[in-house]
Amino acid sequence: MPPATCSSAMTPPSRRAPSRTPPARAHDEHSVGWLPPGSPRWRALRKVCSAELFAPRRVDAHRSLRCDKVRRLASHVARLARKGVAVDVGRAAFTTVLNLLSCAIFSTDLADLDDRGASGALKGVIEEFTAAVGVPNVSDFFPLLAPLDPQRLRTRVGRVFDRLHAILDEQIERRMQERAAGEPPKNDFLDLLLDYRGAEDGQGFGRQTLLSLLTDLFSAGSDTSAATVEWAMAELLQNPSSMVKAQHELAQVIGSKQEIEENDIGQLKYLQAIVKETFRLHPPVPLLLPHQAETATEIRGYTVPRGARVLVNVWAIGQDPELWSEPEKFMPERFLEKEMDFRGKDFELLPFGSGRRICPGMPLADPKPI
Repeated sequence: MPPATCSSAMTPPSRRAPSRTPPARAHDEHSVGWLPPGSPRWRALRKVCSAELFAPRRVDAHRSLRCDKVRRLASHVARLARKGVAVDVGRAAFTTVLNLLSCAIFSTDLADLDDRGASGALKGVIEEFTAAVGVPNVSDFFPLLAPLDPQRLRTRVGRVFDRLHAILDEQIERRMQERAAGEPPKNDFLDLLLDYRGAEDGQGFGRQTLLSLLTDLFSAGSDTSAATVEWAMAELLQNPSSMVKAQHELAQVIGSKQEIEENDIGQLKYLQAIVKETFRLHPPVPLLLPHQAETATEIRGYTVPRGARVLVNVWAIGQDPELWSEPEKFMPERFLEKEMDFRGKDFELLPFGSGRRICPGMPLADPKPI
């Protein structure tokens, strides 16, 4: 799908294919990622995420939390280096992002950088969840086969949901017990979710909605971020000249300071170009979550029937030689020569999607939080 076609399908004024095909389990009835965008529950979940967890003021308020997690990560890496032990970049990045999310939501860490068992087990559950939901399902293309579940995907996804929900439900239940015992509120995102009441009906979020929302947040925010960091490091190791340029920029901007401050990130243009080039070559989700046409429509001369699945292959866009010179090469310099962002307006680079269905957590991908 060329960028112009993506623009026609995903953004106003057309808004022609915004709905999504549900996964292999009834997650779609409660998930902000799968609910129809016009539904009251989708609007409520999207609003509470955008206005609270990912709002600029909330992101700024978590600056000290991010600094603390980065210091712990740097200390962990330095300790392993002194011992001559190899650093598992993926696991270290995953644990750091996971704990950043869990502290913002639950006010507690869910894993330990020095405990491979705890973080490894949770990472395995989230990786399996992402893989299971992302497997092409024959039943999506031949609905008559759905009751037979020929690939046993529904069973597989169900097991993964149960494991992940058990971890998250433990945190919810513990908070409910703390509240019942009269303990002071933590004023984190979980407290906000538990206190939420709709303006129209005065109803709060049910337990299943909470579990689905938290599943969305942790599955979309932890493993994908860790994978991006891991790919960036792999590309830099495979391209020593880019590594040297990044080190030189750090030396120029940071100088003799022991730590990078978030205000420094805006001056690290080459580092930002590395992040964009990593998104181009290795998008966190090569195929964006599937959309479904709400009505029959025509896009660039092609008729899209009502109910048709619409898949955006962002990996293929990043490999298109008509858009990128030498697309197979890791060349951060290409982003120093052009103004291009990944916030959904430039359809050549769409790691977070676009339009009404753009990832609600995209503000965390701002250069400062990265």
